[in-house]
Amino acid sequence: MNLLETLQQFPAFANVPDAQLQWVIDRADEESYPEETILYKPNEPINHLILLLEGRVRIDGGANGAADEILTYEPHSLLGLLPFSRMQSIANRLISVTAIKVLKLHRDKLPELIHACYELTEAMVHQMTTRVRDYTKLTQQNEKMASLGRLSAGLAHELNNPVAAVVRSADTLKVHMRATPEAFKAIMHLNLTDEQVDSVNTVFFKKVDQQRAVDARPLTLLERTSLEDEVTDWLDDNGVDDSMDLASPLVDYGFTVDDLDWILEKIGDENLVGVINWLVNNLVTEKLVSDISEASKRISTLTGSIKNYTHMDRGTGKQQIPLAEGLRSTLILLDHKVKSKHIQLNLTIADDLPPVCGWPGELNQVWTNLIDNAIDALPDGGKLDIVSQPDRRPDGSEFVVTKVIDNGSGIPEDIKDKIFEPFFTTKEIGKGTGLGLDIVQGIIKHHNGSIKLQSEPGHTEFSVCLPTE
Repeated sequence: MNLLETLQQFPAFANVPDAQLQWVIDRADEESYPEETILYKPNEPINHLILLLEGRVRIDGGANGAADEILTYEPHSLLGLLPFSRMQSIANRLISVTAIKVLKLHRDKLPELIHACYELTEAMVHQMTTRVRDYTKLTQQNEKMASLGRLSAGLAHELNNPVAAVVRSADTLKVHMRATPEAFKAIMHLNLTDEQVDSVNTVFFKKVDQQRAVDARPLTLLERTSLEDEVTDWLDDNGVDDSMDLASPLVDYGFTVDDLDWILEKIGDENLVGVINWLVNNLVTEKLVSDISEASKRISTLTGSIKNYTHMDRGTGKQQIPLAEGLRSTLILLDHKVKSKHIQLNLTIADDLPPVCGWPGELNQVWTNLIDNAIDALPDGGKLDIVSQPDRRPDGSEFVVTKVIDNGSGIPEDIKDKIFEPFFTTKEIGKGTGLGLDIVQGIIKHHNGSIKLQSEPGHTEFSVCLPTE
């Protein structure tokens, strides 16, 4: 098969006259390369239009030589420079997957091509717009996956803690319940009236309810130690064995010496040991069940945040979004990073914050990038403020302004104009793609919004303005 017949098989050239294809053949160089040949290194100038006649070519991710495959070109693909393209280089490696054969047309020939070959130029411009659209979609998806990847390690840790608590408490409860028959025997030998039983039940449920109260204040270590000593001495003085083991559960639920005196007065000395053991047995059961419940709620909160973050079970179209929901879900998923650096986090959301119109998954990606970058920029013990409030204009239009503010070292003046450029990053190799803020800006433009940066040492502020309609 000759070169003209090969070019006729290119889908992009379906409507291009043979004479124009022959024009390219006459001015291009035919070259062959073995497999795994680096055709272009990162940031190396690209000076040729490349027509892939045979074989496959891939783009590898990262200027650091990483082998992550970003994109693969099949035979009959157009690579490299195209008419009207401003491409000077690529930030990745271009490598032959197999042995390849190509036609290479130097950029010096492109002006002549544009004037001499209208249909061919049209086909290549169409190919360029398709390439930009596909590459933009790919980079957005890659950055979204990178955002989820940054969350996944911490999320696994956050989920592991409550899961371990559930397993641990369930195992302890199983062992604890095996002792119930012996405790039941002791209860059956007590001589209590209905009134006495009611009084014990009353104090038991009163203490349990107090412990469950939202405004219940936990004891300090000093307060707890002092109270345990007092309860232990009281139990010893009144002939109750294993006083140290019994004191801790009683103190957990706020029992004091005064409470124990009241119980003793109600039930009498002869019933004290049996009642105390019954109380402690049920308090331990209550504590284990409560621990399982709290850990399960934590798991539910985390999975709910994941669902809200990814917007599963919802349509993919534009919709009215309660912006606060996305911010809170993102913060829950980044909570491990906040805690690991002891960051003081302040979230302020206006009560009258209106919903914004947009794509929830995309906006959550914005919050992840801005907040994650702020956390990375902060020293241990730094401060992060997130403020979201309405912005109502005199002309009746309404916007929501969300600010992510950190008190880190700031962004140097000489790179402020570069931070929204694709592939620009100040992070170490392997810790940042340089796509985050470029994607953020693209998403915000997609929502007809704007993003502004103010930065000086001790105060860096990204301000995102989004329309409500």
